Amino acid sequence: MSSPVISPEIKTGKKILLAAPRGYCAGVDRAVETVERALEEYGAPVYVRKEIVHNRYVVDTLAEKGAIFVDQASDAPEGANMVFSAHGVSPAVHAEAAAKNIKAIDAACPLVTKVHNEVKRFDKQGFHILFIGHQGHEEVEGTMGHSIEKTHLVDGVAGIDTLPEFLADEPNLIWLSQTTLSVDETMEIVKELKAKYPQLQDPPSDDICYATQNRQVAVKAIAERCELMIVVGSKNSSNSVRLVEVAKQNGADNAYLVDYAREIDPAWFEGVETIGISSGASVPEILVQGVVERLAEFGYDDVEEVTSAAEKIVFALPRVLRHKD
Repeated sequence: MSSPVISPEIKTGKKILLAAPRGYCAGVDRAVETVERALEEYGAPVYVRKEIVHNRYVVDTLAEKGAIFVDQASDAPEGANMVFSAHGVSPAVHAEAAAKNIKAIDAACPLVTKVHNEVKRFDKQGFHILFIGHQGHEEVEGTMGHSIEKTHLVDGVAGIDTLPEFLADEPNLIWLSQTTLSVDETMEIVKELKAKYPQLQDPPSDDICYATQNRQVAVKAIAERCELMIVVGSKNSSNSVRLVEVAKQNGADNAYLVDYAREIDPAWFEGVETIGISSGASVPEILVQGVVERLAEFGYDDVEEVTSAAEKIVFALPRVLRHKD
């Protein structure tokens, strides 16, 4: 009896589940295009305060085109063209730039600007604000800078114990949050805050951005079907780090964060049949496809995209860069 013919179409059994939506959100797309358009309009160099978005590949690519990244506005020369990052800045940063006659273009995500406006409004109304976020993150520093005296950082459940004692007797108390947090973790913190401060009020609308929530939901949708989850994103990207946590909390045996496909360790594949892939909101799709191609080298050649939401939001560029028809 002759041996059976094995069709080349037969798959290995190894599978990739590709979460959707993933990658660039509208705010990141706007910020990156802002730098690119500024380089077109004004020529190099264009200075950028901090990383325009938290992704190594994006920053390096823009630097090759003529963007110069600096830590503070004062690090740029007098009269320079400068873009403020997607994470938003405080009034003090605007003042610092104005003192050096810097021509500033604010690429803050409109959803971050929304939180800034909430902070200013509640400050004027006499509220003390419990701001849930991560110490040292640019978005947190920029947001809290709009109400230095009345905004109090809550960095995780452990941060509740560090809040000032007088807040227990403060009748006007409200919570707000960084836009890139884990939804589940944030609500757990709010639950603990309300146990300590029964008078604590909820904000009029959710601060965690649509893209952050959508990417977390997409990871939840595939995590329990995966032995391994690979999230493409940089370590200083809050929303990317949260995706790794969400994957582990929702069924994935292991989850890792990588900037590039070359960082993947083949040892992760031992006993793994299904790998999930997602990417943070500041990650271009070219990096995700690099991971897919890398995994194909190890037999993960069956790719299924699992879509949990459709995103159609687009934010206009800063007014000074909009081309007139």
